[in-house]
Amino acid sequence: MTQPRFDAVIFDLDGTLLATEQMGIETQEAALHRMGRTAPEGLLESLVGMDEPSARKILRDHIGADFDFDQLDRFWAEALIERRDRDGIPLRPYVADLLAALREMGMPFAIATSSTTDQAREKLAAAGLTDSFHIVVTRSDVPDPKPAPDVYLLAAQRLGIDPTRCLAFEDSDIGARAARAAGMTVVQVPDMTPLSGDHADLMAEDLIAGARGIGLLAA
Repeated sequence: MTQPRFDAVIFDLDGTLLATEQMGIETQEAALHRMGRTAPEGLLESLVGMDEPSARKILRDHIGADFDFDQLDRFWAEALIERRDRDGIPLRPYVADLLAALREMGMPFAIATSSTTDQAREKLAAAGLTDSFHIVVTRSDVPDPKPAPDVYLLAAQRLGIDPTRCLAFEDSDIGARAARAAGMTVVQVPDMTPLSGDHADLMAEDLIAGARGIGLLAA
C-alpha cells in the first residue's frame, strides 16, 4: 500500500480560512478616514499576513510617530465589531468541504495564525468554526511571529506530527515563508494581494484545487 504523502494539515487563519483581509482593510481605512487621515495607496494591502506589531511599525513609519495610534485602534476595533456583528465573518471558498473531507479521511488538522489568542477565538466564533479546531496556535504562543516558523512548528508538535509530514495552506508570502521554514509542504491560495509564490510548492485558485493538486485529495 502506498504511504499517504501527508499526516496532518495546518491552516493559516486570516485570508486562508476566513475572508477577513478585505474586511480588515476596509475597516482600517474607515477608521483612518474618521480621523481625517489616509494611508498611502497600497500600504494597507502590503501589511496583509504580518503580525500586528510589525504592521504597526510600518504604518507608523508612513503616517508619523506622533499619530494617535491608540485612537486608531479604538476606531478600528469599533468598525470591525460593527461589521462582524452585522455580517459575521465569511469563509473562503470550500472551507467547509475541505474540513469535511479531512474528517472523513481521519486526517488531523490545526491552525497556525499571526493573530493573538483572543483575536483568533473571536474570529473563529464569528465564522462558526469554534468547534472545528481543537488545536489553534497563535502569535501569543510563540517567541517570534511569521515569517519565523515558530507557530507552524508548535502546531506540528501539538499534533504529534513531524513537520515534514505536514501540509500547510497559506494565502500570504509571509505565511508561506514561515511554513516552508518549518519544513512543510506549502500550498498558497491567493486572497487579495499579488503573491510571488517563491515559498510555495503549489499555487492554487482555491482550497479544494490546492488539496487535489498537491495530492491530498483525489483529483
